Amino acid sequence: MAGSGTTHLRDGDPSVLLSVQNLVVEFPVGIRKKVHAVTDFSFDIAEGETLGIVGESGCGKSTTARAVIQLPKPTSGTVEFNGEDITRLKGEELRNVRPHIQMIFQDPISSLNPRRSVFDIVSEGIRIWEGTNDDLTEDRVINIIQDVGLDVEEARIKRPHEYSGGQCQRISIARALVLDPKIIICDEPVSALDVSVQARILNMLEDMKERYGLTLLFISHDLSVVKNVSDRVAVMYLGKLCEIGDGDLLYKQPAHPYTRLLLAAIPDANNKHSGNQDILEGELPSPIDPPSGCRFRTRCPRATEKCASEEPLIRQINEEDHWVACHFPHIDADNANSSDEIPWPPE
Repeated sequence: MAGSGTTHLRDGDPSVLLSVQNLVVEFPVGIRKKVHAVTDFSFDIAEGETLGIVGESGCGKSTTARAVIQLPKPTSGTVEFNGEDITRLKGEELRNVRPHIQMIFQDPISSLNPRRSVFDIVSEGIRIWEGTNDDLTEDRVINIIQDVGLDVEEARIKRPHEYSGGQCQRISIARALVLDPKIIICDEPVSALDVSVQARILNMLEDMKERYGLTLLFISHDLSVVKNVSDRVAVMYLGKLCEIGDGDLLYKQPAHPYTRLLLAAIPDANNKHSGNQDILEGELPSPIDPPSGCRFRTRCPRATEKCASEEPLIRQINEEDHWVACHFPHIDADNANSSDEIPWPPE
């Protein structure tokens, strides 16, 4: 079940580099209607950490990623980078923050200028943000292109359409790295690639993270991909946070009904969650008119009248880095922290 709250945020932790609180993104549509794309969504990322955000297509993952970089600007909420709320910044102040937060887009080919050489594409950021085009700039671009596994001389003459999808994604990664960012937002970076190419790109991202000291926000609908790259995982449904915490713990002991159903759907012969008899049925409700109370209740096998009338608040499980927004999470009665954690079925 999807809910609200900020108790899971690590307030006061000096290692937190990005903190997003109560993010709301709405788009007007028709007459007096709004698309509630993201509603009261909160998370944080510590320096050097990878946070994966997962959920079905259309749940607001990419909108969240774009709102972090203020494209579009959120309807409300805060996005604190290095302790500064960048939603309040405008003009030159916001422009000065942008090089520190870069983005890798889902479709690498359409995100690259087809009329320019790959070398020019990668070096463009330095020319724009630093206003330089000297030998040091060229050496920096050469090193980055080599680091992502591309041939420099080919990059000087070839255009993006002359490369494969996987190679184009390497170009996108090089373009993001060249400005020496603190955070890279990866929006479905491997969803358009073959499985074998996916593995190579993911391995390269891990290598670049270690080499350049990066912090990653990784967006994907594929839980198996997120599991392999993320330190912490957040599960999102219809613009709301369902569950968040340590990746290994969340995959081992999913508490939210939606998380359990997503894990059960992973096509893996060794998937221990595949024995779940419940099936995720139906489509996402319209974000124009989302369900009352818990937004997942219309598809949840555990939903009761309480779920329709009360929105669940996020709460901690077993005093660990594991948080869930659900009235009836999958928690054994013996392991519940308090009477507020109601075991299933309710009495």
